[in-house]
Amino acid sequence: MNYFIELLGRSGLLKRDLDYHLLRTVMVIIFLWFGYDKWFEAEIVDLLPLINNGPLISWTIPVFGVNGTSIFLGASEWTFATLLFMGFWHKKLGVLGALGSCATFLGTLSIFPFAPGAWHQGAGGFPAMTIVSAFLLKDLVLLAVSVYLLKQDVSRVIAARGLGV
Repeated sequence: MNYFIELLGRSGLLKRDLDYHLLRTVMVIIFLWFGYDKWFEAEIVDLLPLINNGPLISWTIPVFGVNGTSIFLGASEWTFATLLFMGFWHKKLGVLGALGSCATFLGTLSIFPFAPGAWHQGAGGFPAMTIVSAFLLKDLVLLAVSVYLLKQDVSRVIAARGLGV
């Protein structure tokens, strides 16, 4: 095991911000894909039970309607993808993208306890998950990535100013 650890340490694979760039790239892809899906009626119709039960997102249906909510969510996701992408070169734009990303996943995670059909009744209910809760649980990791990118970008903006972290 020590041999492999030494080999990885010498390889340079774990240096030069690989994790930071990899996570940023993945978040851009995720937001582009999620945003793309929102332009199709089938996607928003499938999400309506979740949106309607989300304490931080349910307001979108009465305010924008179903189609407007779809456009709002899709446009927001593409905006965050663009800001995260621009964050490769402009860290302040990366901060905005990471903030939007954090808000997105806080919103979707707020649905988790209230989602219809989220808890498997045949296994005793909570904490036995169904595919609905498993679908939402992935956003916990995406929130953690968003917080990591936010921390990194804020630190880099501050360091670029010469203020220290």
